[in-house]
Amino acid sequence: MSLLDRHIAFLEALRAAGLPVSLSEDLDAVAALGAVGWSSRTMVRDVYAATLVKRASQRPTFDALFELYYPRLVGAPEVTSEGAEGDLSTSVDGPGALASLQEEIVAALEADDTDLLRRLAAEAVGRLGAMPGRGPGLSSWSSYTALRRLGADDLVARLVEALRAGGWTEEEAQRTAERRTGSYVEMVEADARRRIAEEKGPGHIARVTVRPTIERLDFLHMRRADLDDLRRELYPLARRLATRLAREQRSRHRGPLDFRRTVRASMASGGVPIVTHHRPKRPHRSELVVLCDVSGSVANFASFTLMLVFALREVFTKVRAFTFVDDVTEVTDRFRPGGDLVETMTELVAASAYAARMGRTNYGRAFGRFVEQHADALTPKTSLLILGDARSNYADLQLPALREMVDRTRHQWWLNPEVRLQWDTGDSAASRYGALVPMVECRNLTQLTEFVRHLA
Repeated sequence: MSLLDRHIAFLEALRAAGLPVSLSEDLDAVAALGAVGWSSRTMVRDVYAATLVKRASQRPTFDALFELYYPRLVGAPEVTSEGAEGDLSTSVDGPGALASLQEEIVAALEADDTDLLRRLAAEAVGRLGAMPGRGPGLSSWSSYTALRRLGADDLVARLVEALRAGGWTEEEAQRTAERRTGSYVEMVEADARRRIAEEKGPGHIARVTVRPTIERLDFLHMRRADLDDLRRELYPLARRLATRLAREQRSRHRGPLDFRRTVRASMASGGVPIVTHHRPKRPHRSELVVLCDVSGSVANFASFTLMLVFALREVFTKVRAFTFVDDVTEVTDRFRPGGDLVETMTELVAASAYAARMGRTNYGRAFGRFVEQHADALTPKTSLLILGDARSNYADLQLPALREMVDRTRHQWWLNPEVRLQWDTGDSAASRYGALVPMVECRNLTQLTEFVRHLA
């Protein structure tokens, strides 16, 4: 692969992972690299990042892809210690050599020597992660195998012991050992990906292993760290989206063309209608009722959707929010002006039993209870937004109750965080509910943003 081909493939991988790289930014990167040269890998990485990465949340995805397309190392490094042939106690993967490698790793972890740890990670994969003779389509390197033979937990315990011997407290030693060992584990995994990319090509590994940007991650598959990143992204996103919505609404507030005023104004420009005049349009902002499934399976999705909607509540005349598992509870008063939306939603999700009687999701019972207790929330000016996966544990769906809710409202939408291929599998009633309320796949922040723009 030529340098130009690698550059193009790298940019295509960035776009596939969710980074919005335009043609002009592509040209900016080429021009900048032409100015600084290709002699320093660190400089090349920083130039690419400066010209292509727009937000800090995109940097981890960029770094992972850069390591695949521009690796630090090609091929296998030299093994530092090699035993006599046939001697299992001293061969490169025998007990003696393994113990020696573990000692080197612990010493490097204690010294926090990043360069040495990176070299030892490559050595560990080469000596302990090789899986030759596997069938077609299967990779011949495994970070899992290398780490299992090294014993990551044992490394942590030995490092804690070494740090405590150096005067560290138990708590400090444990926390530091877990952090440093975790970084080393990531180095081992990265080297295994590098070797597999040499076999199968970086594009294959990018599609299979590299996590997309935070905007493209599925709500249902996020880790705790991803949730924290998404919370940090939510407020800037709400500000950008609110500004865009206000601009779009102002443009829509123009009424029909006022022909008489336009013709009269054109007299000043020789009869050419340079400026058009419009009749005033009566502004309209809808009321919004949000009904959220906050059961464990979709709690993250519901919480971020509610946070984004309430961050944009000035776009609507009124917003009322209800949560349910199998019973409905109004939570509008929890969203006080000036309150912390993250803390509010964390409390609501943590106390999901607050909206549960039987402890299992039951959409039918929730819809029935909503009609009985909160029918006054639905008016001809109301837009109804339902958030959930439509999985009701094979209970009665109460379609008449949902139909009554639809008849009482102006607009209705249902956001489903599951991939469309999983709808109607198992206890999913997506099609039956979707026949009454238009159901939209909403699996990540990008899809949620687009929907909120349409909703407002």
